Amino acid sequence: MNRVCWICFFLALYLIMLPGPCTGSQPPEAPVSVSPSDELGAMAIAMKPPEPSGEANSFESPHTDEPLLSANQEDEPAEIADEDTSSTSSELEEPARGIADPLEPVNRAFFHFNDKLYFWVLKPVATGYKAVIPEDGRVGVQNFFSNLTTPARLVNCLLQVRWKGAGNEAVRFLLNTTLGMAGFLDLGRTELKIQKQEADFGQTLGVWGIGPAFYINWPILGPSTLRETVGYVGDFFLDPRTYLPSQPIYYAIRPFELVNETSLTLGEYESLKKAALDPYIAVREAYYQYRQNKIGKSRNRQNNP
Repeated sequence: MNRVCWICFFLALYLIMLPGPCTGSQPPEAPVSVSPSDELGAMAIAMKPPEPSGEANSFESPHTDEPLLSANQEDEPAEIADEDTSSTSSELEEPARGIADPLEPVNRAFFHFNDKLYFWVLKPVATGYKAVIPEDGRVGVQNFFSNLTTPARLVNCLLQVRWKGAGNEAVRFLLNTTLGMAGFLDLGRTELKIQKQEADFGQTLGVWGIGPAFYINWPILGPSTLRETVGYVGDFFLDPRTYLPSQPIYYAIRPFELVNETSLTLGEYESLKKAALDPYIAVREAYYQYRQNKIGKSRNRQNNP
């Protein structure tokens, strides 16, 4: 008898909490999807004001001609089916927009550290480097390092069951390493029209249903999540530079690569800071959308090779 009374009590409470016919509750809008060629580009794009129509904007990546997917494909539902589910929205693992940030005070401190490091050290060095080395040379260096990290992309394509992508990476590596002068020329893209596959271990974990958990802003490394941090460690062991006989060579190559990359993207971070009311939040949300979009595209390629 007591059990029946309790069931009646909770049923009545549930009916009282249902939204009325005049509340007009609407499902949350999907976040803007972005697909830039690099993370700073993603952050800059995410800061653009929305179109007057209120619809989410989409951007085409210069690395692929495949259609982009919505940025909310990993853990968030595309829409709420009916209003009755509004009472259980708090049970979602992540908020409808953005990512959990329980370490925000520490993350903000590291964000300001990275910001000063960029303006005081990285930007001046990259600006001088840009003045000395012509753009074609810097693009060639970028191609060389990209070709060098082919094994990580190829293995992650296999782990994501993207057989065509793995085959494309193998063909690109053989062509660029031989006829492309060790990768300084991207003949796979220019001659065969085979685009580089965006694949890393953090992305692989996301494709197989592992959530990002929470946001982390690492000193020097920058924006990340718990999932992407684990992925970074996995990619580290797939990077041929990790196995150089002399570790000091590795620690000299990485800063040089960073300076070269920065010289090709000067101005993007400055534009983001100028447009954002809170650059920290802008970077965090743009990074999250960027990663969600990459995972969504990988799932699409997995299902439609």
